[in-house]
Amino acid sequence: MGGLLLGAHDPDSGDLVYIGDVGTGFTEAERARLQARLDVLERKRHPFAETPPRADTARAQWVEPELVGEVVFRQFTRGAGRLRHTAWRGLRDDKKPADVLAPQRREPASARKTTREHAQGEPVAEERPTASPGAKVTVQAGDRRLVLSNLDKPLYPDGFTKGEVINYYSRIVPVLLPHLAGRPVTFIRFPDGVGGEQFFEKNVPHSAPSWLPTVRIARSGSRGSTEPITYALLDELAAVVWAANMAALELHVPQWTVDSDGTRRPPDRLVFDLDPGPGTSIVHCCRVAERLHDALTDDGLTAWAKTSGSKGMQLYCAITTDAPAAPSAYAKKLAQRLARETPDRVTAVMAKAQRTGRVFIDWSQNNPAKTTVAPYSLRGRDHPTVSTPITWDEVRACRRPAQLVFTADDVLDRVDEHGDLLGNLDATRAALP
Repeated sequence: MGGLLLGAHDPDSGDLVYIGDVGTGFTEAERARLQARLDVLERKRHPFAETPPRADTARAQWVEPELVGEVVFRQFTRGAGRLRHTAWRGLRDDKKPADVLAPQRREPASARKTTREHAQGEPVAEERPTASPGAKVTVQAGDRRLVLSNLDKPLYPDGFTKGEVINYYSRIVPVLLPHLAGRPVTFIRFPDGVGGEQFFEKNVPHSAPSWLPTVRIARSGSRGSTEPITYALLDELAAVVWAANMAALELHVPQWTVDSDGTRRPPDRLVFDLDPGPGTSIVHCCRVAERLHDALTDDGLTAWAKTSGSKGMQLYCAITTDAPAAPSAYAKKLAQRLARETPDRVTAVMAKAQRTGRVFIDWSQNNPAKTTVAPYSLRGRDHPTVSTPITWDEVRACRRPAQLVFTADDVLDRVDEHGDLLGNLDATRAALP
């Protein structure tokens, strides 16, 4: 069960109407329980008074509308009035289907609401003033005051706004900052939103606030300019909010930290980037990750997993080494070993012609000049998906790509429940073989 199509009764006619869908907020256990309850309710045709859009229901399996659930949502679509930015909160066995009324817009033009839609259809809303489009707003971020702009501007095709991006990064800061500490940040900015122009930004822009810590680092292996790069260091809430206000959706960091004078310290993390080729998915990456986990364990290293927030995933190990090139050499050797063992399923070669039907183990992310998307960073995709730490139980249980897709709302819920699943990464540091 990937998600649910939602219905509610029109308050005037009593007809069951389609009000959108929900695909996030489910635990694996919840998906399994719902699947079992839905299987016995199967029917051949949809139960709505009017046929829902085919684009929404192309792969739907219809059931009798007898289960009542609760979702949270942020807003309505224009025109159709369907729910947007939904997240599942659980079944409501205390409610009857007839109690569920379609939510109505009650939002005055001068106010913005965060709405929770309960099964009985009565929204509980907290109103707060909003500025006109393009207006600037002054906010307090920790000990600093920042001026933010264009908070209502959608940055994702599904309508996720810059204000919501800033809200996510503000709330995820406690677990995000430890993974950025001491690491120069490369931004991928989307000033016109996902689908518009995007660009990498290493040098801190001239408009950066004077209090933002920066570090000048000599270029390594550059064939062009030899001018050092001035990177930002994100070490507090205000710095992260500043970056989000620039529409820096993605935060990428190297596998090493830096001293205040720009001196690079030896690598402290080993990373394997598992990239599914055509005809494969993150499910296939999980099977390769299990093999890497066992090989790394045999070598005395502890592997930690996270999704890329896109199609693949990454494995991390906390390491000690004095040789900057050693992690790449070790990772390449291990990747080539797995490719030799199963050449039909794994490749260690970057060439696209070698990737069809295979998982590419990108060992080159350990090159000191390379960066990897940071844990808890958003990605610039159709939806606000996040590079999300996951457990090995989740890796082993993965049989469908949807099981390891997490949006900003999902990740905030996961952190509330589990804390930082990478929080003990540094405590497992071991010498690189």
